[in-house]
Amino acid sequence: MRHKIADLDGPVHYIDFGGDGKPMLMVHGLGGNALNWMAVGPEVAKHYHAVALDLVGFGQTPLYNRSATVGANAELVHDFIEKVIGEPVVLVGNSMGGHIAIVETADHPSWVTGCILVDPAVPIPIRQVRRPPASMLGVAAAASIPGLAEVVFDRRVRELGPERLVQLSLALVCADPSRVDPRIVEAHVQLTRERGHLGPQNSRAFLQASRSIALRMADPRFWARVKRITAPTLVIHGSLDRVIPLAAARELIRRRPDWNLSVLEGVGHVPMMETPDLFLSVLFEWLAYTIALEPAAVS
Repeated sequence: MRHKIADLDGPVHYIDFGGDGKPMLMVHGLGGNALNWMAVGPEVAKHYHAVALDLVGFGQTPLYNRSATVGANAELVHDFIEKVIGEPVVLVGNSMGGHIAIVETADHPSWVTGCILVDPAVPIPIRQVRRPPASMLGVAAAASIPGLAEVVFDRRVRELGPERLVQLSLALVCADPSRVDPRIVEAHVQLTRERGHLGPQNSRAFLQASRSIALRMADPRFWARVKRITAPTLVIHGSLDRVIPLAAARELIRRRPDWNLSVLEGVGHVPMMETPDLFLSVLFEWLAYTIALEPAAVS
């Protein structure tokens, strides 16, 4: 596992897990980073050249006068594929990264040979939309006010500290946080500790991205992109996902019955972290039938 930096109108950090096969690019979700793929990257590298990048404003990729919106990061993903990888990829995206994978696969079909959507951030059917808890309403209201949102976010991060912040994040995205490898938890704590020194940049990126993905999930034009996708596509979704309910994935499949859906029972929003063996089993089984696996020596 090697940490590398590419220059795409500024530094872009990515993890190269090695492998000499065809490239597979893994894209994290809102608030995530390339470390989210630590538990599966080495196994993927036995068959593919496995790479995971940090989107602008997340992980170790700074804003650097760039935008952290979904649209801007979708452009970053395409530039990374074209200029850093240099050939078509199997594209894997989790949550917001799944939304970005849909954008890339629809807009640049010649650069994506296969698309894997892991609990993707897609429109939630109206019947599944629930009123947020009262404790969250004040936070949501503050987040809508420029300036105040950054202050509230920064103060909250300082009050919690890196360990508690990671603990609460895993409680949200995992059905059972205890299943996450302690080494991966510690890596996230260390990264969160380092990002604590970024100051306003940290909150600015998160809020830009969160507002952007909320608007895009409400935009009916999203479905036109879904319709344009020609690459073989697999949707993997945890049955106990509290962030994006399973009904959203089922709606995707209703609109694209040619796509495959694999439901992971008892799993939350980040199956590649919570149940990596199960995730890999589903991934490789689909790839074996859909896209030929190429043995590769891990570098």
